[in-house]
Amino acid sequence: MSNIGLIIEERSRDIGDFLVGRLLPFRKKRMVGPFIFLDHMGPKEFSPGERMDIGPHPHIGLSTLTYLLEGKVVHRDSLGSEQEITPGAVNWMTAGRGIVHSERSPENPADRSNRMHGLQIWVALPKEKEDMEPSFHHIAADELPQWEEGKTLYKLIAGKAFARESPVPVYSELFMVEIKSGEHHHLNLGGKLKGEIALYVLEGSVQACGETIQKGHLLVAKDDNNCEFKLTAGSHCILLGGEAFPEGRHIYWNFVASAKEKIEQAKENWKNHRFPAMRNDEGYVPLPGF
Repeated sequence: MSNIGLIIEERSRDIGDFLVGRLLPFRKKRMVGPFIFLDHMGPKEFSPGERMDIGPHPHIGLSTLTYLLEGKVVHRDSLGSEQEITPGAVNWMTAGRGIVHSERSPENPADRSNRMHGLQIWVALPKEKEDMEPSFHHIAADELPQWEEGKTLYKLIAGKAFARESPVPVYSELFMVEIKSGEHHHLNLGGKLKGEIALYVLEGSVQACGETIQKGHLLVAKDDNNCEFKLTAGSHCILLGGEAFPEGRHIYWNFVASAKEKIEQAKENWKNHRFPAMRNDEGYVPLPGF
């Protein structure tokens, strides 16, 4: 009997500067643990003079996790943070009751990468922390736990997994692990991780329950106590999940909340410029339809 609950294929979405492959939310699976949004950015080749340019926009009720595989992005926010992120590091921004940020290519033309590739992830906050103070943290690549099993490399990006803990300051039980297999690798997760489990195939392929799943797909397990995958040599995967919240979440544009009233209030606040102002960036991304 198959333990694959769902196989989600990337759907192309236009976010302005380039197309992304969207995996979450999905109509049959809105969240995996606390993970409510997963976009695969690129790979995108920028032509001379072209750059990533996502202007100031708001968030509530979530933490964003930016993880690059190639390229550079400069993060700025209404707390006054300014941080360039490079491949392998983590930018972790918690919106809480409200934050505004922008994401752009470095301003120095000589310092721009011609290629952009990475993951943009949203993690919903627990209900009791939805109105917490916003914050921003940057964790360098060499601060994240890494280990090998044979020729397979593991990197714990966020949360707790395999008796290790990432320094990323998460607010719920979750895990996000990068796995690169240098050879065929058997991954048996039965009883080793708490909560819901999903595996995203970035490169290569994975075998599960007699099926072969190619890159660009997210597998969601039915039972976390009976969860096995076989990664083919050269595969690159992201393992993620965690404990599901007891209540659902609403999502509209860049807002996530347990109550629709919070979403409506955030919409009004953004339309009327009542979010915290950014002192170190110009621009304004309007609410959709306005």
